Amino acid sequence: MAEYVMSALHEGLHLPTTDTNFNESVYTNGFDPASRIGGWMRLGNRVNEGYAELSVCFYLPDGRVACQFHRPRIEANECFMAGGMEYRVTEALQAVEMSYRGEILVLDDPNLLRDPKRLYAEVSPQACEIEFELKKLSPIHGGEPATAEQQTMYGRDFSLGHFYQHMKTLGTIRIGNDEWKMDGLGWRDHSWGPRYWTNINYYRLFIANFGEDRGITVLKITDTDGTTRRTGVVHFDGQLEDITDIDLLTEWTAEKDPSAMRLILRTANRSVTLDGKVLTLAPLRNRRKIGDEMLLTRIAEGFTEWRWDDRAGLGVSEYIERIEHGQPVGFPQ
Repeated sequence: MAEYVMSALHEGLHLPTTDTNFNESVYTNGFDPASRIGGWMRLGNRVNEGYAELSVCFYLPDGRVACQFHRPRIEANECFMAGGMEYRVTEALQAVEMSYRGEILVLDDPNLLRDPKRLYAEVSPQACEIEFELKKLSPIHGGEPATAEQQTMYGRDFSLGHFYQHMKTLGTIRIGNDEWKMDGLGWRDHSWGPRYWTNINYYRLFIANFGEDRGITVLKITDTDGTTRRTGVVHFDGQLEDITDIDLLTEWTAEKDPSAMRLILRTANRSVTLDGKVLTLAPLRNRRKIGDEMLLTRIAEGFTEWRWDDRAGLGVSEYIERIEHGQPVGFPQ
């Protein structure tokens, strides 16, 4: 089991390194099993590059996707507040709030996300207000590595420090004249250190809750040399159990998007089999030019329904991988 150093001080912002691509980011999500609405917000400070990465993605009950992506300017890494988004720690290690006020795009067809130029030309923005209040369900997992030799959660070329926590998520989502109340379950994370999305060869991340006493955070990540790490936790009755092994079988669409998956997880205490079905997929991407080379990563974000024995759960499945010669490098793994 990896050892991490974690304290309430890590809830605050960290002194940026001199790395051009230093990033410090926070993320929250929530999914309501009654109203069938769910989604996530992320704000990443890239202070040495002079901007923040702002992302909003919500899956509406009728299958539409509401989203927004901006790079608002920032000058300091002193708070998480940019472009109408704000993140606040209300009680260290226990509770946070995150909000967004601004414009959002509502897509009848989420496949428009494959063509951002067409997306912004065809979809008119609507006024949006989102308020999240998140309260602790599980202990914190992660922090900074205890030694300089220790591998970090996602790799040292993606983040140095990283922690996450399963949460109770309450909130309100207003888009145009529509309003939804959130009384659901979710998750949050906080990371810092040098980051390029394209440093990830490919990974599969699964986050879900099955009631306030059960949940999963599962990461299967493969480096360019073929080395695969299987990590994560099972949240069971208020405790976190480290995952020791993962078996994953993914079903794919003709577009090479994940549509369903079976996960078999093992901890020291139990073996868990979960079946997931992607209800709505948001096909996102990240592009970055380094020298004369344009690097492209696909980020497939799926609103996913799960079964764990007699329990149903909701969450997000995230398939990230570099695109080489027009193809995702991890397909069909």
